[in-house]
Amino acid sequence: MANLVLLHGLGANGRVWSSWPQTNHAPDLAGHGTAAPLPSYTFAALAAAVAADLPVRRDVDLIGHSLGGVVALELASGRYDVIVNRVVALGVKVSWTADDLGRANALAQKPVVWFDTRDDAAARFLKVSGLQGLVDPASPVVDHGLCEQDGRWRLALDPATFGVGAPDLPALIGASQADVVLARGERDPMNSDAELHAVHHQVVTLPGLGHNAQVEDPLAVAVLIR
Repeated sequence: MANLVLLHGLGANGRVWSSWPQTNHAPDLAGHGTAAPLPSYTFAALAAAVAADLPVRRDVDLIGHSLGGVVALELASGRYDVIVNRVVALGVKVSWTADDLGRANALAQKPVVWFDTRDDAAARFLKVSGLQGLVDPASPVVDHGLCEQDGRWRLALDPATFGVGAPDLPALIGASQADVVLARGERDPMNSDAELHAVHHQVVTLPGLGHNAQVEDPLAVAVLIR
């Protein structure tokens, strides 16, 4: 059996996979959870940080959500001394406008925001991670996404991660040494069937699910790696 590695999306952390049906390795991406921040964020730098801490480097399957899906594709390039069999890239945003990039860069420049209560910080975490309405504010993934200091709370997330930029999906897929599946929830506003089919021939749409399909229905996503 291959070694499964699960990579979360922007704003979340590795605990988002805690309800998954099988044992796996689910690290925090750099600048998330307890993972160290980077001097600057690129998909290559994020992939290198994941590769440096992998418990195994051979016979690896990757499921990555959103940003994690792009990092998974980067890891499958063969540039990181990791042999990847299959990548499932779920919920990756394909089309980026100048306005999209401008908003992301503006978020990356914002200072850290402190909250007077955990409840307020938790609400912000759930909104930023896209997990609002899907995850209990008291859950471990929220705890792991917050830092407390002197009675005030902040997100563990490094705001600079928002500046990672837009991925070149055709180039990433073309360079992959692994079998690649692009997947999306039917209700995901971040992409469309047509956009995914335009960049790759193996596309799966999961009926009734949204952007965080891996949280809404873990089993529906887990079967895609088989």
